[in-house]
Amino acid sequence: MVVKRVGVCMKRVMVIGCPGSGKSTFSVALHNLTGVPLFHLDMMYWNSDRTTVDKSVFCKRLVDTTQKDEWIIDGDYNSTLELRMQACDTVIFLDYPVDICLKGIKERRGKARPDMPWIESKDEVDAEFIELIKKYNTQRRPKVMELLDKYSYKDVYVFKSRIEADEFLSRIKLKRPMVI
Repeated sequence: MVVKRVGVCMKRVMVIGCPGSGKSTFSVALHNLTGVPLFHLDMMYWNSDRTTVDKSVFCKRLVDTTQKDEWIIDGDYNSTLELRMQACDTVIFLDYPVDICLKGIKERRGKARPDMPWIESKDEVDAEFIELIKKYNTQRRPKVMELLDKYSYKDVYVFKSRIEADEFLSRIKLKRPMVI
């Protein structure tokens, strides 16, 4: 199935951004509108007991997913950014201010997380995680921007606010997909 929108074909989409930016929420909405299968990097990386899988297992899961005909992959794991950019046709970067991301982390506390493999809905936030968010724009964002420049021939959407991202989803909703 190919979903066409205003000259854009979204079959392999990566959704990236700082923790708390709403990558998973955006990805679920995009999946619901397009029917493109959704995969969360956190589900590939974490076990249900909050331990991580071996790096080789994670890499195999990711490579297997990127070889599928269609996918939406959400997550910002820096070590796999380029692999996903090489394989995708569309990049969506939720490039929000730090305060929005910190607010997103706070607002998701106590809510169910279908993008995580554990049953408990509490979202434990530690000082190291908060520091990662605070430093995202200076430490991780430059690599993202470098890769976006390198892969600028892809369909790239950079949203600076939740309103911009919601407007994008609304445009998709209003223009029902033409499936061919």
